[in-house]
Amino acid sequence: MASKKKGKDFRTSIGGQALIEGIMMRGPKKLATVVRTKEGLVSKVEEQKLLKDKYPIIGFVFIRGIVNFISSMSIGVRSLMFSAECMPEEEQEEPSKLDKWIEEKMGSKKAEGVIITISLVLGIAMSVGLFIILPTLLAGLFSHYIEYRILRNLVEGLLRITIFISYMWLASRMKIMKRVWAYHGAEHKAIYCYEKGLPLTVENVKEQSRLHPRCGTSFLFIVMITSILVFSFTTWDNVWIRIALRLALLPVVVAISYEIIKLAGRFDNIITKIVSAPGKLLQRLTTREPDEEMIEVAIEALTLVVPEDAAEAKW
Repeated sequence: MASKKKGKDFRTSIGGQALIEGIMMRGPKKLATVVRTKEGLVSKVEEQKLLKDKYPIIGFVFIRGIVNFISSMSIGVRSLMFSAECMPEEEQEEPSKLDKWIEEKMGSKKAEGVIITISLVLGIAMSVGLFIILPTLLAGLFSHYIEYRILRNLVEGLLRITIFISYMWLASRMKIMKRVWAYHGAEHKAIYCYEKGLPLTVENVKEQSRLHPRCGTSFLFIVMITSILVFSFTTWDNVWIRIALRLALLPVVVAISYEIIKLAGRFDNIITKIVSAPGKLLQRLTTREPDEEMIEVAIEALTLVVPEDAAEAKW
């Protein structure tokens, strides 16, 4: 049931992630993954175990951004694994030799944790290589032609943004990703509907915008912009030292970006609208209009994580 409280000051801590034929919703207390199968909707609900409850320092400003980023990636991988398990056996991919070896040596439960860890490491490594190391190397090719270091940093930042947008555009051309982006749109629409205090019905959700300021796409774009500003304070002629400095400052960039997008989602004014505008524009690539079945999945996932007390859903 949606909260009855309305108004622009009402924001929730609920977020989600689109999956192949499903959606993961993350609420203040629970995680829910809902997947559409031939037999109907299959759901998995988990209680959130927040590290900040055990270690309060993790909830501090700037520290929480780094922890939440890693946590979100871990939850995303787990949800993708559940989504894959729900697929018909004939459509499931054969486990790799590495997966079979890990499960044989450690058992299924421990193997899942190891596979998630490996997936996280590989995912972060690929992102760092593509969006941090590659632009720095490419900018290094122009170092002899660009006299000013600040200008060189700007060129590097523009290359980083170009690579990022090109990557998103290419992904949006893939047939399978078109369905993922549609589920992404359904997730945003359902959250908007809840934030406005409207009943969670297909008709109400369908009318909402698919572009949301707290989207992961917006967060990544803010990371790109923030990196230009933060990296501009570290200039070095040697390309390998520059790469080392970029990697060392990456947690700082993530922490600052998290606080920016958190503020953008909490307040609704001219400043936050300007901050959110580029990310929302990019979401036109990473979201699509969903069909009614996708909206039903989003509603189910959101319903499973909405707290009974609306006050618990506030930022």
